[in-house]
Amino acid sequence: MALLLGVDTGGTYTDAVLIRDERDVVAKAKALTTRQDLAIGIGRAIRDVLRQSGEAAAGIGLASLSTTLATNALVEGQGGRAGLIYIGFRATDLEGHGLDKALAGDPALVLAGGHSHAGSEAMPLDEAALFAWLETVRDVSAFAVAAQFATRNPAHELRAAEIVRRVTGKPVSCSHHLSAKLNGPKRALTALLNARLIGMIAGLIDRAEGTLRELGISAPLMVVRGDGALISADQARERPIETILSGPAASIVGARWLTGADHALVSDIGGTTTDVAVLRGGKPMIDPAGAQVGPWRTMVEAVAMRTTGLGGDSEVHVEDEGLQGGIRLGPQRLIPVSLMAFEAPGPVHDALDEQLRRAVPGEHDARFVRAVTGIDASGLSEREETLLSRIGDAVHPLGAVLKTRLEGQALRRLVARGLVQVAGVTPSDASHVLGRLTEWDANAATKALQLLGRKRTGSGTMLCPDPVAFAQLIVDQLTHQTSLALLETAFAEEETPFDLAPDLLARHVLMQRGLAGHKGLVRLETGLNVPVVGLGASAPSYYPDVGKRLGCPMILPDHAGVANAIGAVVGRVTIRRSGTVTSPAEGKFRVHLDTGPEDHTEAEAAMTALQAALEQEARKQADAAGAEDIHVQASRALRTAQAEGREVFLEAEITVEATGRPRVAA
Repeated sequence: MALLLGVDTGGTYTDAVLIRDERDVVAKAKALTTRQDLAIGIGRAIRDVLRQSGEAAAGIGLASLSTTLATNALVEGQGGRAGLIYIGFRATDLEGHGLDKALAGDPALVLAGGHSHAGSEAMPLDEAALFAWLETVRDVSAFAVAAQFATRNPAHELRAAEIVRRVTGKPVSCSHHLSAKLNGPKRALTALLNARLIGMIAGLIDRAEGTLRELGISAPLMVVRGDGALISADQARERPIETILSGPAASIVGARWLTGADHALVSDIGGTTTDVAVLRGGKPMIDPAGAQVGPWRTMVEAVAMRTTGLGGDSEVHVEDEGLQGGIRLGPQRLIPVSLMAFEAPGPVHDALDEQLRRAVPGEHDARFVRAVTGIDASGLSEREETLLSRIGDAVHPLGAVLKTRLEGQALRRLVARGLVQVAGVTPSDASHVLGRLTEWDANAATKALQLLGRKRTGSGTMLCPDPVAFAQLIVDQLTHQTSLALLETAFAEEETPFDLAPDLLARHVLMQRGLAGHKGLVRLETGLNVPVVGLGASAPSYYPDVGKRLGCPMILPDHAGVANAIGAVVGRVTIRRSGTVTSPAEGKFRVHLDTGPEDHTEAEAAMTALQAALEQEARKQADAAGAEDIHVQASRALRTAQAEGREVFLEAEITVEATGRPRVAA
């Protein structure tokens, strides 16, 4: 009987689970995620799950990994420095479509070239300008190439990629490899983000595979894609952007496997984000507009997931404006003070005690910093280098490290690069104060909440000096923001849409009064009409209150804390490929292939040729992904028009899906 190993690396914990024959959970384990080297936490979790099960490592026939690394990197603005080659577009497009914001100072070249809608060359590719630009680019880990109408003819993207590889030896992301849809700027954004993630995801996979071999596990490693399907480690290295929402997608697959739910909202709370999706007919909804993570709308096929910067480790902000003041959570993730004190008790408690002895609250009370080793620190400014050197290899109170306001900006850039971690008050600390969590240092959490609660509101009074009352205030705020995230998803996925935007509907006074059961001259009752499946290690601590708030059943299944790891290993390999047939002239039907346009005289012949090419490619990729017993199905979407009493062919889009079970090693 086959043993399957599922691993999920989250923002705070790394989970491992062993499943026998896709039926029974044999053992599960958790280890702290080691951000400086995720493989360390992966190894600890796997060792623990093997120890608990008593099973031999050699008996594992399949290993699969889901990870929030790509998702968190985009939410937090991290990733490698990438260069964008933008072919056939106008320079103003960089600003008009938000690409300049995504570049964030990374180099870009707007290059002459590109093709027309029909796939013919609009202008020759300016290779001389590309060669000259590449000689000037430094400190770039990968490149992205996007050409006008590359999905109609990818020749210029392929040629530019060939030149980049020859000159630089760096990885290149071609936009037409990531999506077969039109919308050049959006494809360019997707390719740019993919390039930015290549080094990060490749490093994780390499270290994960090395850890498996060290432990005696020879099974192939699979990776969860953003739609919940499995792909090979090599495919994930090439297209890391497809692993955004990998962890959340695995949680949806795991939720279905754990509960059998057909129609529900699934909410997965992690350390950094809360991810909400809809199950209909037992299947996750796929986002037709492409996955959105943080501010970025990509062209990656992924579950229709609303990701909010709200988790157990979200930053607690004190709002001191107004007479009463208040708090809000996220979107940035902090290391909980209770965890920092657990790992470095001396420096943390000494600083907290000193801050408590002061009569006046400080701006940086209950905040700490530490550097992360093993991260590439090239390309830093002089101020950033100075600050990183000052931090060194110790834990420091934040106020002792920052000397000027400008150094605050430098610190934010170091955090964005993953070179420095900041600790502060989070909901995890509040849970330790309330006794809901006990893993870390509850005493340090109590001191930190006492410090933060001393801050003054606009009326001059302390926000909440009682740490227990303040902890409850934080948990109540998490309940409120989680409820809003669930309501926004429900409104967004309603089959009969409303006139207002989902976020406005969720926050509307009538909705909120209805949740509170308002009864005056008007009686208002609102809530969710479907159950919620609550996942994540901290779900049992927070989600019962969310269910009460929304007036709906809250399902907290056994093994909810490792649902991502379960979903990572019970999924299927699925490869989708799409292509288009157009009609540039009467009696001419053009198939748009990777090898270039191919013309036919009959529409059916053109569609048959395209479908055959797509099926061959999908089957090949599914086999490369490690699938067996592969089944292929195709669908056609035709666009026609009536002209002079007859139906005229305009365009056809064909989508092929190859699905199979992952191969299990003997």
